[in-house]
Amino acid sequence: MITDGITDGISVERDGHVATVWLDRPERGNGFISAMQVELHRRLEELDADADVRAIVVTGRGRFFSTGADLEPGGANFAFDEEQTALARKMMADRPRPWQMRTPIIAAMNGSAVGIGLTFPLQWDIRIVNESAKYGFVFTRRGLIPEQNSLWLLPRLVGLSVALELLLTGRLFSGAEAKELGIATRAVPADDVLPTALALAHEIATQTAPSAVGLTKRLAYELLAEPDREAAFHREWETFRWMGRQPDSAEGVASFVEKRAPRFPSGKHVEPPPTGDLWAAFDG
Repeated sequence: MITDGITDGISVERDGHVATVWLDRPERGNGFISAMQVELHRRLEELDADADVRAIVVTGRGRFFSTGADLEPGGANFAFDEEQTALARKMMADRPRPWQMRTPIIAAMNGSAVGIGLTFPLQWDIRIVNESAKYGFVFTRRGLIPEQNSLWLLPRLVGLSVALELLLTGRLFSGAEAKELGIATRAVPADDVLPTALALAHEIATQTAPSAVGLTKRLAYELLAEPDREAAFHREWETFRWMGRQPDSAEGVASFVEKRAPRFPSGKHVEPPPTGDLWAAFDG
């Protein structure tokens, strides 16, 4: 196990091909300040660029996953002046997008999470929650609208009507309900959240081809925004056909037939060639 020190409320541990990113401000409920947001995304980008890291788990130190924005008394926490707005716009423009990364990101939501503490994990790929913890998109109760792309993604996860109920009321719901609604894939007891997420991460890291995982994640998000079903079908098929000619496909079949652990030679950032005009090269 390799452990980095805490920088702006973020620390990282590495165990083989799996990295665990800690929200590491337990004395403040892992509440986010701007520097912590920047550091979180910097570390995610760094780990995604590392060919040796095949899965990332994000969890919270202490009782909470994250209590959201670290609010201070006075009521002006979100009233940015022109200078702050300019800095925030630059930060958002420069921020790497987790859905464009090739490495799977698993949220191990060990405790309660609200606001940005919930909308950040919504940007990641898989969410494991504490069945008895409380979660909520509480923005309307703070005089705000939901953010971090949640208005785009949540309706796609749970359906528009359910999403609007959660977003408009800002109500709290349990981890068990989050699983029932489709926000999380699993809801487990508190002590099982991190072990469950790590087991899943190690399964991905040891049993799957990084190239196949990276392209599957990329295409899943890209095709989520593709309105033309035929174009999506074409893109998927051409990528599948190209990957079938790569060494990872041969190794995947060979390791299965020989009943041994796979040794995939390609990395997670492989790039298939452009597919060209729709079905132009289709040969049946």
